[in-house]
Amino acid sequence: MKYHDTHFHLDLMSNPIDIVNQIEKSKVYTIAVTNSPKVYFYTENITKNTKYIRPALGLHPELVGERHQEIDKFISLLSKTKYIGEIGLDNYNKSPVDYKRQVQVFEKIISECTNFSDKVLTVHSRKAENDLLDIFGKSFPGKVILHWYSGSIKNLEIAVSRGYYFSINYQMTKSKNGQKIIDSIPINQILLETDGPFTSLGSKKFTPLMVDSILDKICHLKKDYNSDKLKNVILNNFYDLIQN
Repeated sequence: MKYHDTHFHLDLMSNPIDIVNQIEKSKVYTIAVTNSPKVYFYTENITKNTKYIRPALGLHPELVGERHQEIDKFISLLSKTKYIGEIGLDNYNKSPVDYKRQVQVFEKIISECTNFSDKVLTVHSRKAENDLLDIFGKSFPGKVILHWYSGSIKNLEIAVSRGYYFSINYQMTKSKNGQKIIDSIPINQILLETDGPFTSLGSKKFTPLMVDSILDKICHLKKDYNSDKLKNVILNNFYDLIQN
């Protein structure tokens, strides 16, 4: 099984073209998320001849306040890719006006994505898990990946029951809350993410070439499972995600 990274900000790296070449050489399946429709074009262009990288169409919740007018462009681009992200909600230290606009934009995105059956969404949910789950509802037809989930176990269990995946990064494996969350996720719903360049290993920004360190940490935390078997399950989850 090949490694994967379901949440990587390629366009925000200092050397994106070099990283593209490294990912292709190392054969790491990578979802390159973007923060706005305008950025999507750049990522699409530098990855158009790649085998292992897929650009994702995004509108980051923390940028909705200044870029909400891009929602029409976002919707017009939906047919260009099955990968959507980074999208979602963020209610950490946000004003009521900002958060209300986020909700409106996210509702529009999910409504439009419901018209397709094959979308793979990588979703931000900080301090907004209740609203996010309500907006998705019980029968969203696409695949949902909750990126860097930090909410309650109760909401986690709801997401698990709906078949959502959870992408785990290195920082999650180091915190007590992250470890509690990882312990609560069934192994067949775990995926890997770096969220580079927003995460680091020492002084080195995470890239998809470093996901093996995340997988090793997950195996260390999930001590009740055989390490080789667990690695195989987690790596195979990505194939289930994109093929089913």
